[in-house]
Amino acid sequence: MTTGEDGPPPGTLHRAVVVGGPLEARHVLAGHPIDDADILDELARLAATDGEGSALAVELLVERLDASGVVRRFARAALLDEAAVDDVAQDALISVAASIGSFRGSSKITTWVHRIVRHRVVDHLRRQRATSPLPPDDLGPAERMSSMIATRATVRAALASLPELYRDPVTMRDLGGLTYDEIAQRLDRSIGTVKSQVSRGRALVAATLRGSGSGLGLDSTLERADD
Repeated sequence: MTTGEDGPPPGTLHRAVVVGGPLEARHVLAGHPIDDADILDELARLAATDGEGSALAVELLVERLDASGVVRRFARAALLDEAAVDDVAQDALISVAASIGSFRGSSKITTWVHRIVRHRVVDHLRRQRATSPLPPDDLGPAERMSSMIATRATVRAALASLPELYRDPVTMRDLGGLTYDEIAQRLDRSIGTVKSQVSRGRALVAATLRGSGSGLGLDSTLERADD
């Protein structure tokens, strides 16, 4: 990872996110390593404020956490099965977006994310050990999100507010019931890209619900400490 001296000048990213909007913010971020620790921390602080620019900061944070592979790396350290790693990584991104308001900035965002991943790994292993059907509260965040998008008007409204890049794959997956392969064919995207966009889109829906005060039980373990 890089240090702050390689990132944008102090305050540049903040101004771009809060005042400039998506194009300017992405212009500032372009050319800098996707896993730049200081940029991730600044995006996390902006996302946690729930103020002007916070929704964009959440979107950028989720994108960079996912693209950097850090969430999957944390999950892979505890799990051998790649399908399980995919599930836990998606659940962790949703949990990050749903509970980012509890991030206090006293530690690195990656430390906080690592803690969330550990919780999601435990949840996954607990569900895996179960021998009988699980009640709705015991489903993973991604499964609950998919179910809610398909049935609840408030979540559909949040889905409608997503950037088209994420809205179409999530709609096809959670409303249309299409497989990732079918979505990839319809959108002419790779399956890996579609999976990533569905994961990020669901996380952004969770963030929108957080901002509207309608968490709908998405995150079974709200992460409050920065340890």
